[in-house]
Amino acid sequence: MRVFVAGGTGVVGRLLVPRLVARGHQVTATTTSAAKLPLLGGMGADGVVMDGLDAASVGEAVGAARPDVVVHQMTAISPAHAGKPDFKHMDRWFAPTIRLRTEGTDHLLAAAEATGVPHVVAQSYASWNGIREGGWIKTEQDPLDLYRGTAAEPGMAAVRHVEEATLAAGGAVLRYGSLYGPGATDDQVELVRKRQFPLVGRATGYCSWLHLEDAASATVLAVEMKARGVFNVVDDEPAPASDWLPYLAQCAGAKRPVRVPAWLARPLAGEVAVAMMTEGRGFSNAKAKRELGWEPRYPSWRQGFAEGLT
Repeated sequence: MRVFVAGGTGVVGRLLVPRLVARGHQVTATTTSAAKLPLLGGMGADGVVMDGLDAASVGEAVGAARPDVVVHQMTAISPAHAGKPDFKHMDRWFAPTIRLRTEGTDHLLAAAEATGVPHVVAQSYASWNGIREGGWIKTEQDPLDLYRGTAAEPGMAAVRHVEEATLAAGGAVLRYGSLYGPGATDDQVELVRKRQFPLVGRATGYCSWLHLEDAASATVLAVEMKARGVFNVVDDEPAPASDWLPYLAQCAGAKRPVRVPAWLARPLAGEVAVAMMTEGRGFSNAKAKRELGWEPRYPSWRQGFAEGLT
């Protein structure tokens, strides 16, 4: 197939593009920087500079490629674009990504429709943001939590926009867990090493993780199977922060995280960080396994953290 990867030089795109090429697909991949075109060429893709927030730029790039499928991987979460992690001000931290998940999504889908592209696959998010009621593990049938009234609400609304728009276009939504792997969590690991990433309260809130390689493999399957609908693409072990954060620190060679009460963390780190640590809901990957035939190479963050950080 002719595959158009919007966001080809991101942390997922750098693994996805060569996988698609290796499987015989003709790949056009985008970057916002001409300096990164040789990187895409080295992966075997046709590189193109595209501004995801410019409708004309997106329309021209998609129209020239005339793909069979568009893969939406556009984010701006890296420190180079978004700065250091800031859960207290997530609306500011995620501002560039919010625009890419709203305006950028609309531009991509409009270009796909105008070009007659029959299939779209889009990145979404499912880590700790399951609805905060009932059990700790959520399926695709459970709604995501919008975290209304918090700094996370604009970002969660943008996630909902990606999902609703992609599903309306008959596409597939891949809800990636918290991504880790080469270049994906360096900023968070640095906070852990500085003991600036504490356990909050009893740290009973759940999180689902996903290695970058497993994000790429699931996306290839969704492309090739012309999948439609929503899929939680997470590992097999959703876990509370009281489990994964001390283990992450151990693997990173850091001291055990300090523990602070929720009342103290709230003014320092913000409501979202407290909710994530104490009320977060993880996700089940049963549907992705069943319908896509996907099996993660890293079924647990325990294996992935140990291999990547020790």
